[in-house]
Amino acid sequence: MRSFCFTLLVVIALLLPLSTLARPFVLVLTPEDLSDAGAQSSDSAADSGDASEWDEFGDSDAKPDDELDPGSWRPILDPDSGPEPATEDEAVYYSGVAKMIAAASSGGPRVMEEAASEIEAAATAGNPHAQSALGFLYETGMTRERNKAKAFMYHYFAADGGNTQSKMALAYTYSRQDMHDKAVVLYAELAEIAVNSFLISKDSPVIEPVRLHNGAEENKDALRKSKGEEDEDFQILEYQAQKGNAAAMYKIGIFYYFGLRGLRRDRSKALSWFLKAVEKGEPKSMELLGEMYARGAGVERNYTKALEWLTLASQRLFSAYNGMGYLYVKGYGVEKKNYTKAKEYFEKAADHEEAGGHYNLGVMYLKGVGVKRDVKLACNYFIMAAKEGQPKAFYQLAKMFHTGVGLKKKLHMATALYKLVAERGPWSSLSRWALESYLKGDVGKAFLLYSRMAELGYEVAQSNAAWILDRYGERSMCIGESGFCTDAERLQHAHSLWWQASEQGNEHAALLIGDAYYYGRGTERDYDRAAKAYMHAKSQSNAQAIFNLGYMHEHGQGLPFDLHLAKRYYDHALQLDSSAKLPVTLALMSLWVRKNYASSFLVDMIDSLPEVYPKVEAWVQNVIMEEGNATILTLFICLLTVLYLRERQRRHAAAAPEAEAEAAQPLLPNARIHAGPR
Repeated sequence: MRSFCFTLLVVIALLLPLSTLARPFVLVLTPEDLSDAGAQSSDSAADSGDASEWDEFGDSDAKPDDELDPGSWRPILDPDSGPEPATEDEAVYYSGVAKMIAAASSGGPRVMEEAASEIEAAATAGNPHAQSALGFLYETGMTRERNKAKAFMYHYFAADGGNTQSKMALAYTYSRQDMHDKAVVLYAELAEIAVNSFLISKDSPVIEPVRLHNGAEENKDALRKSKGEEDEDFQILEYQAQKGNAAAMYKIGIFYYFGLRGLRRDRSKALSWFLKAVEKGEPKSMELLGEMYARGAGVERNYTKALEWLTLASQRLFSAYNGMGYLYVKGYGVEKKNYTKAKEYFEKAADHEEAGGHYNLGVMYLKGVGVKRDVKLACNYFIMAAKEGQPKAFYQLAKMFHTGVGLKKKLHMATALYKLVAERGPWSSLSRWALESYLKGDVGKAFLLYSRMAELGYEVAQSNAAWILDRYGERSMCIGESGFCTDAERLQHAHSLWWQASEQGNEHAALLIGDAYYYGRGTERDYDRAAKAYMHAKSQSNAQAIFNLGYMHEHGQGLPFDLHLAKRYYDHALQLDSSAKLPVTLALMSLWVRKNYASSFLVDMIDSLPEVYPKVEAWVQNVIMEEGNATILTLFICLLTVLYLRERQRRHAAAAPEAEAEAAQPLLPNARIHAGPR
């Protein structure tokens, strides 16, 4: 284990469903990243260490989401959850939030104005959660003039008052401005909250931030799988479970336990399905029951039962050794703490490539608990766990980059990794309610919730909110400073959201931003910025962006005039996407004409096509494709076709007798057939 793996390519697609991602996050560690101080090892073992030496494991208590995410909109979106307002200011705040959500659904600007007034009144009285909501209104320009300075101010006060969502918004704002010294502090705090909500024995499934679209089209497959109990696949799975399929029972239990696939979280139903599955000997359900008893999640906490279930699960499931090791480290459900036995269990898990085992061994060596302290070895274990997508390992690597222990201090790396973990916190539940609203046809409510998540820095939410604006227009219920958004306001808002998504690596967003600058949609035409956006999309191997860069080189727009480089871009686009064969062929023909007939009318004709085509397209759309004209045109084409076929048939019929008569005539005596020249 002393040999250190210097280079790590961690594809963080392992953390999230593939359908939700804009791109993989790649972390590369080199020998230069290693801290000299991190190689030092302690000469003494830490068998006598107390529980504070194992603070990375946190506590096993299952804290409610309202405690982890105070002031969230959960009581409005899910009325059965959450406590009643504790103060009058809080009651006014939640009344305002309720009206704001109702206005987004169907109430309109008047109700939104009432909501904003109540939220502002509570914010003025000092309620931090109302200040957070007011910051959101200023950020998005809903019933208020869009003012980023005021939005920042209200989020700052709200974060100081303990609102975690405002801390997310501030951290994201700082990171966009490369103020990593401030962003890293907030993201570290938020990531710690998120980590404490993860499972004991392994990492927690993320609340699925489903992407509503695949480029320009709706992501129908992902949406179909998110319809909860109405989904056909879920109904088939439930039927299989009712017929005694243990694996199906476990899957349904997981869906209810975490509230996945469009289902509402229901731990009583989860417990029921897990208990049915363990009767069939299903080991994963045994492990989850151990988790539930250790945390007191849905059942009364009982460490003895937790150890019993985990021990049963470990006979067939190596990840259960992590939970058993945890109990021995903390001294829960056993006679006393036993670090030696805990290490044995973690090693058993690690020997079978369990990410949790690698992570837990890393913590032991990092803290020197029961072993000789070795930060370099701890870092190596964290890297192995990170390769398997263990979010706690990303958290530890972030701490190393943050503190300079084990890895050289790099605040921008720490910020990126902390953000990745923090986005798995309880505030991510907004995505579930947004998706649920969208599936029910409540586009306005979905847009509002995605807009809130977009402000917190979620790329998928930024992309979804922008797509709703582009796709649904007025149906998005976009509300501006004074009434519903105008077309120009929607374009500008969508442009801002796409831009934020493109900054975080969304190639489709970068492509749209390039188009916006190239054509002047929602912003001033700027070929230089268009080229930069296309370059960003090119880095994600987007064929359309690469083709566009070739076109800009061909015409010298925002990029140097270079026909050879243009051809390289066109060829590259075809290599990436075979469907680009026709446009690439036409573009190459254009290059050939431009190279060989540079001063001819053909070049002028080619250059005029971009201006002529929209006019022809508009004429086809407005004149020919108008319903009545299209019907007349269709009948006219049919009439011409019939007349053509009749005329062709008549000529064939007339030609046949003439051919027969000519064939019947004898050759004249002096007629000769010449086979060649005389």
